[in-house]
Amino acid sequence: MTEIRTPRLLLRRWLDDDLVPLSEIHADPVVMQRIGDGSPRSLEQTAEDIEAWEEEWDEEGFGVFAVELLGSGELAGAVGLSVADAPAEIAGQVSIGWRLGRVFWGQGYASEAAHATLEFAVQDRGLDRVVAVCRTDDRASANVLDKLGMQTEGAAGHPDHDHDLSVYGIDLTQYQG
Repeated sequence: MTEIRTPRLLLRRWLDDDLVPLSEIHADPVVMQRIGDGSPRSLEQTAEDIEAWEEEWDEEGFGVFAVELLGSGELAGAVGLSVADAPAEIAGQVSIGWRLGRVFWGQGYASEAAHATLEFAVQDRGLDRVVAVCRTDDRASANVLDKLGMQTEGAAGHPDHDHDLSVYGIDLTQYQG
């Protein structure tokens, strides 16, 4: 079982007990407004997400972690790596992403979890590059990407949804964490 501990978080594989708390995060329209098409996701769609994330772990040796608070055991959200399928500018590359419940915003959890995920990418999986995209109006995610040391590499349009994206990348061969 792949687990990473940070000072405040446990990043781990998904458990059956995670479905309901993650579906509550996915049901929040404010959380989901900058993810995918911006629509909240149902319990069934959340179950499909977890299943797909677990399949990626099995196929690629990396994936999306459940983010648990060490102090309380609460599920705060998800962070991890996936092979991007869109937009075309990053398709086929390893991408980092996250989503946290709104109650967990503004406390540095996304940055802490994302830093640990990049260290995992380098140290455990030997990856030399990771990319990311965020909506151009998503300043909070852009701030996290900046804290990770990721550099803006251009812009893209989402192929299925009508919004503009900023494309980021980082060369992990010189990543300092």
